[in-house]
Amino acid sequence: MVQVHFTQHLRHVAPGGAVAASGTTIRDVLADVFAKHPAIKGYVLDDQGRVRVHIAMFLDNTHIRRDILDHPVTPESELYVMQALSGG
Repeated sequence: MVQVHFTQHLRHVAPGGAVAASGTTIRDVLADVFAKHPAIKGYVLDDQGRVRVHIAMFLDNTHIRRDILDHPVTPESELYVMQALSGG
């Protein structure tokens, strides 16, 4: 199962530690996580079902920037969901 990790900014709605989830894409994995922990969904996805602009995702140590939700995963994958930082 994919291990999904949420950073500190989501800890008030996400469980501490990794969440085990199944699926073949990030979309599937997140749907599984949201089914178990529905309060997280609104912080990660907007009302159109897209990843919010302030959310960054790293899959197996790679920052996923395009087609995030359709990106394939393996059962051994680790997904990190975090707040994106910007500024100058």
